Amino acid sequence: STGAVRMQPKAEELKFVTKNDGYVHIHPSSVNYQSRHFESPYLVYHEKVKTSRVFIRDCSMVSVYPLVLLAGGQVHVQLLRGEFVISLDDGWIRFVAASHQVAELVKELRLELDQLLQDKIKNPSMDLCMCPRGSRIIGMIVKLVSTQ
Repeated sequence: STGAVRMQPKAEELKFVTKNDGYVHIHPSSVNYQSRHFESPYLVYHEKVKTSRVFIRDCSMVSVYPLVLLAGGQVHVQLLRGEFVISLDDGWIRFVAASHQVAELVKELRLELDQLLQDKIKNPSMDLCMCPRGSRIIGMIVKLVSTQ
């Protein structure tokens, strides 16, 4: 067989985009520096430093559902060009949902999780796994994330 074979980018060529800083790179001291492929295009990071360019450290790949369920800010659902879009961070991060029902269910699950966490903050001794509502919400999130 002949032809070109697509190669993974070199570690120093891999870059990501942040809302405030534009392009950022994974710091050479990071465990993920040598990772040349991520299943999801989204990373969360703990530290950002600027030397010769902006680097992120202590980063982990995160898939769509955990990002939607655990990211700060509001979750919005919109119809754009015939597709239902779940958006975060005032529309900066967007995902196309399989259907309107899926988009609304994910949004509702996020609202339920936020309320459950607020209840836990108000009552720290509350056992989320023993509480019927808490165990249902947590079970649904585990199922959603593990079958993604």
